[in-house]
Amino acid sequence: MNVLDWLNMLPADDAASAFKRCCGSSKWAESMAAGRPYASEQAVHEAADANWAGVERSDVLEAFSHHPKIGSDINELRKKFAATATWSAGEQDAVSAAPEEVLVGLRDGNVAYEDRYGHIFIVCATGKSADEMLEILQKRLGNSPEVEFAIAKGEQAKITHLRLDKMEVP
Repeated sequence: MNVLDWLNMLPADDAASAFKRCCGSSKWAESMAAGRPYASEQAVHEAADANWAGVERSDVLEAFSHHPKIGSDINELRKKFAATATWSAGEQDAVSAAPEEVLVGLRDGNVAYEDRYGHIFIVCATGKSADEMLEILQKRLGNSPEVEFAIAKGEQAKITHLRLDKMEVP
């Protein structure tokens, strides 16, 4: 059975749980489950964007809360990036081999980011080195809260699409 057939056949609560693995917003996941059946993978992705466009700030923050938070010390940072559960680990692989000064910069930058914006730094890390992520983080610290929230919401959408493509039938 392919993923699309599986998603379309699941009971609503199970489908919402499956979608929540892709994006931690309950409202988004429930909307995705309610929108079934989907005729194609493209239809799933289009629905993902449409539903994401309709969520409230609190829903976006809920989705952000499902990402691993950068730790308060370097060992915790190394451990979280090296061994984060399933998909997050693959998305953040480049950080696990980062030089110490980059890890320190990421840790300190993430603390500053959360202090400034009130939520963790969200970036679609796939294909990015730790140096690139640090550079992105440092640049984004100069954004206004409104601009940064919109950017972070967009990054969450990218992550969601990658995770939708990684879904598998259990």
